[in-house]
Amino acid sequence: AFREQLAEKRRRGQLPGAVRFLVCADPPGPRIGNGGSTLHALQCLEHQYGDQWASFTVLLIHSGGYSQRLPNASALGKIFTALPLGKPVLQMLELKLAMYIDFPRHMRPGVLVSCSDDLELYSATETLTFDRPGFTALAHPSDPAVGTTHGVFVLDPCSFSGKGGLEYGSCYRFLHKPDVETMQQSGAVCVRERCPQPSCPGSRGAAGAECVYTDSVFYMDHGTARQLLAFYKQVGPLCCEIDAYGDFLQALGPGATPDYTKNTRNVSREDSGLVGVRQQLYSLLQGTPLNVIVLNNSQFYHIGTTQEYLFHFTAESKLRFELDLQPVAFSIFPDTAKPLDQLSIIQSILEPGCVVGPGSVVEYSRIGPEVSVGKGSIVSGSCINFSADIPSHCFLSSVSVRMPDRVQYVTMAFGVGDDLKRSVTSLSDIHSLQFFGASFPECLDLWSIEASEQLFSSKDTRLGLWTARIFPVCSTLSESVRMSLNMLNSVQHKSAFTLSGFQLLSVEEMLTYKDVEDMLKFRKQIYDEICLQRQKEKS
Repeated sequence: AFREQLAEKRRRGQLPGAVRFLVCADPPGPRIGNGGSTLHALQCLEHQYGDQWASFTVLLIHSGGYSQRLPNASALGKIFTALPLGKPVLQMLELKLAMYIDFPRHMRPGVLVSCSDDLELYSATETLTFDRPGFTALAHPSDPAVGTTHGVFVLDPCSFSGKGGLEYGSCYRFLHKPDVETMQQSGAVCVRERCPQPSCPGSRGAAGAECVYTDSVFYMDHGTARQLLAFYKQVGPLCCEIDAYGDFLQALGPGATPDYTKNTRNVSREDSGLVGVRQQLYSLLQGTPLNVIVLNNSQFYHIGTTQEYLFHFTAESKLRFELDLQPVAFSIFPDTAKPLDQLSIIQSILEPGCVVGPGSVVEYSRIGPEVSVGKGSIVSGSCINFSADIPSHCFLSSVSVRMPDRVQYVTMAFGVGDDLKRSVTSLSDIHSLQFFGASFPECLDLWSIEASEQLFSSKDTRLGLWTARIFPVCSTLSESVRMSLNMLNSVQHKSAFTLSGFQLLSVEEMLTYKDVEDMLKFRKQIYDEICLQRQKEKS
């Protein structure tokens, strides 16, 4: 998926031509997390370039995994998430490259690691320099509540003055998704008027004045990268998920302890061997410096969930203001589809007569004249050329799938708040799963589907919406949308809609059978039609 999209961007001249691009897929087998992917990417660099990579400055961006919290990015990757900005629209990859464009000139050989679903905006008169041994991480002031879902730096007060927009210093200890009490007891909480001087453990300061410094991007020099690569070669294929932030950075700083190696509270899946690998990483990295670049005039934005996606693209968010995100970006859009200020239309064609409700996002789609999209919904990669009322707060995303003899289509449909990561281990517990506001067994009854182990595609005991075989395979894109909308309407109105007779896939299986070429072809058709329309308007 990523190689094809990178190739298309290079053909269009949207990527710098002199830069080397390398796509590294995770090795087959168990999931290895973004930490395991980082280690594997280092090995791919060595295989591809030999000792030459010792002189490289590398930007390593994780493509986004399964993207279960933002499934319209699952098939093609979060790094190719479209933004309502530019003509043609920019994707996260282009924005990342633009944000980091000055870094290589002030970076010694090494690796800068970034996620694909976050943006770091900052204002500084000085240049950011990555030239110190060990690790160097960017730190952003955040509310303590934000720190509970991110990494938090316990800064060394002796290395900071607390003045200016940018400061270099050292980190005493790194906390991974700590609770507020742990942040306070560790000295991570600062009072903004005198940051980064830590407040006394347990103190609360003035209302709204407290902050913590959270993580985003980190750099490791080449020597440290080689050290990690040697470790990866020694331990062999990983059988557990390693976190590049939690399992690398928690081992750093003079205040680091091995206690975190046994703490699996923030692990989505505890695999055998995880604690052992963590302990080996701790022994390997203990004593390695953790330098911090504190950006006091900065903001960290995460766009990794449906709620964040809708908020930043359609509400009065700071990100929308700072990047000047547009309500209509590179689209054919009729005036009758207003209001314009509270929605986001991205590289789509909407015909006169259609209506899009406030707070909704439509991307890479064709919407016919008799279509009404409700409030707070997401429609992605779909063709709706029939009369349809799309409910509020629903999620629709179509995927091309390569079946044995031809390309076919499946459209996943959920509520935007449905938890696709949640799973249970027994059929007797699937009543705790919620689909579009209803219990999952109730939905199965409405669709005439029997609850059995064969209903789920997972090879282990993970039974959830992600692995449930409930979405019909159809011969056309529009028909797949129609069938999935019928499923939603069935649940919404408590009316029967039988799915017997259809071949049914889970989201997990859609990604296994996805046809990237056909999905990109559909996007290209929309792109070409918009370009043609713009040429006509100019002439």
